[in-house]
Amino acid sequence: MADGRYRSGVNMDAIRQAKIDLAAALRLSARFGFNEGVCNHFSLAVPGLEDRYLLNPHGIHWSMIGASDILLVDGQGRTLEGQTQAELTAFTIHGRVHARHRRATCILHTHMPYATALTCLEDGRLEPVNQNSLRFYGDVAYDPDYNGLAEDAAEGDRIAEALGEKRVLFLGNHGVLVVGPSIAQAFDDLYYLEQACRVQVLAMSTGRPLKRVTDNVAASTKAEMDGGGTYAQAHFDALKRLLDAEDPGYAV
Repeated sequence: MADGRYRSGVNMDAIRQAKIDLAAALRLSARFGFNEGVCNHFSLAVPGLEDRYLLNPHGIHWSMIGASDILLVDGQGRTLEGQTQAELTAFTIHGRVHARHRRATCILHTHMPYATALTCLEDGRLEPVNQNSLRFYGDVAYDPDYNGLAEDAAEGDRIAEALGEKRVLFLGNHGVLVVGPSIAQAFDDLYYLEQACRVQVLAMSTGRPLKRVTDNVAASTKAEMDGGGTYAQAHFDALKRLLDAEDPGYAV
């Protein structure tokens, strides 16, 4: 293993498990239709290391990614371990968000259809109209300014600033970014975000007015959901058991 990749004393078992979990999140996203071609990226700050990140490789379909495919990159997106180089826009966005927001241990960026549909509307917002949307009440940031492909650090910095202290960012005419303290938490949010957006888009398609939950009820419901404890990990573990039974290659 080349010098500079890992420090002595780093828990290699934890890093191996993180690669397995990131591969699982990618395969599950393909299963649920969150992916788009071989675009978009998931990243994770490596446990126990500064300026080291796990990232899915460019050019492999998410439904086929295994743990051994996951790249180890530095803060500039340079590959330290893996068979390919990081795709340019991947670390332009992810690297700058990781650098600015230490709480963003895991970053998931997708163009999943229902959430992206809302980013294509004038003043498109996730409205408090169904129980799943209340999970994100007051915790979604909006960046309405689409500036083309994110190919430089300045654009990455602008996106990182737009996220602020929220855990979800709607990127106008583009897609969404979800950040979390773990893969399980971020994936749980990604899953329920798309469910919430799907229900809202279906409700909007009727042409009838949306029935919004009151601010007081929305806030109290979110507080209850935030106190849910281990639900996200239980959800992710259950989904991994599904992969273990039907698609175990993710762990290879």
